[in-house]
Amino acid sequence: MPLLMLRGRNILLTLLALTTALAPALPSAAASGATAGSPAQTYRWTDDKGEVHYGDSVPPEFAGRERSVLNGQGVEVGHVDAPKTPAQLATQAEAEELARQHAQRDQTLLSTYVSVKDIEALRDERLAQIDGQLQATSTYIESLASRLGGLQERALQFKPYSSDPNARRMPDDLAEDLVRTANELHTQRKGLDTKHQEQTELRAQFESDIQRFRELTAKRRS
Repeated sequence: MPLLMLRGRNILLTLLALTTALAPALPSAAASGATAGSPAQTYRWTDDKGEVHYGDSVPPEFAGRERSVLNGQGVEVGHVDAPKTPAQLATQAEAEELARQHAQRDQTLLSTYVSVKDIEALRDERLAQIDGQLQATSTYIESLASRLGGLQERALQFKPYSSDPNARRMPDDLAEDLVRTANELHTQRKGLDTKHQEQTELRAQFESDIQRFRELTAKRRS
């Protein structure tokens, strides 16, 4: 074989070997063009006039605005919410606390009662206690009203309630008893109204508990 052909063959083999060795380290033209020609991510935001803007970075004046994060194909891959105002934070905290209370109530219902009958039994017991308190207070109010009526009749004999110009001034102990009895009667009547309101709210609370317990147990069975 001629010497020139051998040298050409050796050179060709050497070039092939170098190409094979370097191939994994060289990026393809398509891949190189895709990464170099487009940003890794794009942001989309809206200005005060409602106009939508795009960019590979958000200007400082819009840094506090809500914005979307898009990939190279324009598909939303992330979202950045605008910072919440103090009022929004307070509303969110209130909602979270309400949700926590509801979850705690559900847990209490399921861990305390076995059936609706258990809730009804406790309801009837609590209502019976309030009924007893209402009856006792009503009886006491009747006695106070009767006592106040008697004191008022006595007071008519004295100034300034008597029409007799020679009537004596009302004794201090009678005046004090009148004021004390009238104040106590007012307090007891106010307390009676409060107890009636408590009874109404208690009924409503137990009805709500029964309804919620039925919902929770139905979910558990399903």
